[in-house]
Amino acid sequence: MRKLTSFLKVVIPLGVGLFFIFLTINATTSEERNLILNYIKTADYRFVLLSVFFGILSHLSRAYRWKFLLAPMGYTPRFINSTLAVLIAYIANLGVPRSGEILRATTLSSYEKIPFEKLFGTIIAERIVDLILLLGFILLALTLQYDLIWEFLKERQVSSTVLLLGLLGLILMFFGLRFLFKRNNSPFIQKLKTFLNGLVEGILSIRTMPNKGAFIAHTLFIWVMYVAMFYVVKWTVPETSSLGLNAMLPAFVIGGLTISATNGGIGIYPFSVSLMLSAFGVSNESGLAFGWIMWTAQTLMILVFGSLSFFVLPLVNRKK
Repeated sequence: MRKLTSFLKVVIPLGVGLFFIFLTINATTSEERNLILNYIKTADYRFVLLSVFFGILSHLSRAYRWKFLLAPMGYTPRFINSTLAVLIAYIANLGVPRSGEILRATTLSSYEKIPFEKLFGTIIAERIVDLILLLGFILLALTLQYDLIWEFLKERQVSSTVLLLGLLGLILMFFGLRFLFKRNNSPFIQKLKTFLNGLVEGILSIRTMPNKGAFIAHTLFIWVMYVAMFYVVKWTVPETSSLGLNAMLPAFVIGGLTISATNGGIGIYPFSVSLMLSAFGVSNESGLAFGWIMWTAQTLMILVFGSLSFFVLPLVNRKK
């Protein structure tokens, strides 16, 4: 049963990605596919390299930020080890989504002799912080494109009454689950409560961190780099070069959400980004070209640096 579960964790996300590749091919003619390839071939790769550079800076900042969560527990891992562990985590996520967090903690635990559970707890805490930032970007994107979203909903005949009923349904669901959690003592519910309490404890532990200012600064820097590495790619395709942040931010958010849906966003990332950009008048071919350039550049960066990390890590710790 365990082997089947592990197998499905790899195959299902990969299958979803391949399905969206099929949709992309099926939705375009051979002429349109040739046009997409031509956009990719003629792209200004100076901006692609700049995007990769921003991506590298974000990974280095993430590795450095980790030390602020470990310091209160008395641990000071080497920066090189933290960096290589982060890169290994990213390449692991390309194979099995969310497996990188476990491998990241395991890797650093092996070389720095830090308990696995403490490392994993800090990773959960920083992921919660990142989730809060992602939700912030989602709200910002919704605010910037309020008129566009409202027009889209009206075209689909979604009235304000339907939205209010949907919101009421979510509120009722929340209180229903809360009641269930309090009254139900089944092993599964108890495990879920323990897990959720651990998440809350992890995020609240940041309040006692001695270097909260530096942690917050690095968190903001990481997300600014994420936006920057997405934004600069717009100059690789003529049709997207004139787009402003109000158009690029919703596409960035959609792209970020799809990354965790499949193995690194394969297939679904270019498709979703193209779909969002089409709302701003970008043709399907240009949108797909942009999405594939962005996805390919970042994936190759992770593959190269992540693979090298497996070899470099034992070398820099050979004395140990």
